[in-house]
Amino acid sequence: MSTVSFRFSIDKAAEQLRSGGLVGLPTETVYGLAADATQGEAIARLYEIKGRPHFNPLIVHVLDRRDAAHITEMEPRADQLISRFWPGPLTLVLPSKRGGPVADIALAGLDTVAIRAPLHPVARALLAVFGGPIVAPSANRSGRISPTIAGHVVAEFGTDIPVLDGGPCTVGLESTIVGLTGERPTLLRPGGITAQQIEEILGEPLAEPGGGIDAPGMMASHYAPDAAVRLDAKAATEDEVLLGFGGTPGATLDLSPSGDLIEAAANLFAHMRELDRHGRPIAVAPIPEDGLGKAINDRLRRAAAPRN
Repeated sequence: MSTVSFRFSIDKAAEQLRSGGLVGLPTETVYGLAADATQGEAIARLYEIKGRPHFNPLIVHVLDRRDAAHITEMEPRADQLISRFWPGPLTLVLPSKRGGPVADIALAGLDTVAIRAPLHPVARALLAVFGGPIVAPSANRSGRISPTIAGHVVAEFGTDIPVLDGGPCTVGLESTIVGLTGERPTLLRPGGITAQQIEEILGEPLAEPGGGIDAPGMMASHYAPDAAVRLDAKAATEDEVLLGFGGTPGATLDLSPSGDLIEAAANLFAHMRELDRHGRPIAVAPIPEDGLGKAINDRLRRAAAPRN
């Protein structure tokens, strides 16, 4: 992609957002469906197009801590994590600033806001040119498999929504979400940064979340293909396709033949989409719970959960 065409695409995308439109946006985690975080009507259209429940809040994307401070009430633990992990796949849930610029609909009735600074150069270029906060949930129908290439976004929404093509997502899993509104930091969603990495910076263990929906991606059934999903499968039945890990014999696709969890995370959603095209139930080989395995298994358990 040439510099001129890249710059033109970023400028056009910023214009689209300013006019209340939506844009497919690459990040290092997954592709997002972006809207101006200050325009309630644009966000309402985003909810409608995704079929996303309005009680499910959105992540606000900013360039850096300075921009975050206009939206949230910052605190020392947030500064520790921002210094280490921003820009990158870490979302912080903090008290929203009274009178802040983010439209109420993006907060889903909560007095907190989920916020992160993406690492992907295309996302950062758009944020810089646009000059304000952006909401960008995954660019797929609500509850479906998240997109990790531009073609996945087009497959979901057709050509009505323009997409900035930033190539395949390097992380391939949504961001880790940490709540910082209570006495103890809480792991609200595992993701591209492990709990151990966060605990090393904070010097204390992360608490587990309660039963409510306090951040995006906490619904029981989520990230799901059309096909039924069976976990911890030693082998596939005659009717199933098999998603392997670490060289699983007979696997239709293998997340990482070498057993690399980073490679497995990057491949998860793309492999699930490919297997879903077979029109058969998907059996999934066991994935270790170590490191990124916790985030991978979180997505797989939600994909296998009973559908509403």
